[in-house]
Amino acid sequence: MALDRRAELGEFLRSRRARLRPEDAGLHDYGGRRRVPGLRREELALLAGVSVDHYVRLEQGRTLHFSEAVLDAVARALRLDEVERGHLYRLARPWTDAEHAREEAPRSQQVRPGLRRLLDSAADVPAYVVGRNTDVLAWNGLAAALITDFGALPPRQRNLARLVFLDEGMRSLYADWRGKAGDVAAYLRLDAGRHPGDPDTAELIEELSSAGPEFGEVWAEHRLKDKTHGRYLYRHPVVGELDLGFETLRLPDDPDQALIAHTVEEGSPSETALRLLAAWTREETPVDGTPGTASRGTAR
Repeated sequence: MALDRRAELGEFLRSRRARLRPEDAGLHDYGGRRRVPGLRREELALLAGVSVDHYVRLEQGRTLHFSEAVLDAVARALRLDEVERGHLYRLARPWTDAEHAREEAPRSQQVRPGLRRLLDSAADVPAYVVGRNTDVLAWNGLAAALITDFGALPPRQRNLARLVFLDEGMRSLYADWRGKAGDVAAYLRLDAGRHPGDPDTAELIEELSSAGPEFGEVWAEHRLKDKTHGRYLYRHPVVGELDLGFETLRLPDDPDQALIAHTVEEGSPSETALRLLAAWTREETPVDGTPGTASRGTAR
């Protein structure tokens, strides 16, 4: 079952109203107890310069035929960033024929041989390719040694969201597991907005929601994030702490695929630790059951 775009649109708008206070928006708060946090619908409509009924119809998803001018005004009033603004437009506008065709096309994800060779050549850099729904499609040996032995997992389990929320080892690997979990949920929600007709997305969200309360709590925050660059602190069982940055390169001919490459500051203790991990990987010497090298991945 695909995601309900109308329901997702309403929840997204309510979550963004909730984070704004009247004084933040330049409105006078006359006091009194508010039933919900943040701006009321009437206040948001006033800021956007649209009728209350018009905004209510948008938030309730009664129709998906709103003009660009209305969406622009609502986005400005809600102070949406570029990623959030794009998400609003995707949810609130009718699909084009091309978008319908993409959703109905086969969902098999293939990694080009040239990209696989690029991963193999980057032997001293943990790198992997992520596709739709946070599926890990390909990786090099150092990424497997850093994160997990992807090659030992069934294809279905080679998924960042499943690993982060369902694999206990991930909780000890990331120093800030909650932050990592929030980022992965934000990536998944953005992907769900890009492909609301994908039943695999809905199945994954249902699976994670049923596994325990933690995913539901993070998912309810309605965060959106595109994977661009940043850093994570790893606590690796073999080489200790690694403070690594990451850079994301999206493929021009397939924006659903992204190459993630980790970086490290020159001369830092993390650089030494990463070199030790690379040497250990080449030796193929598992320690305490921790995975060593892994060959390239295969598409789902």
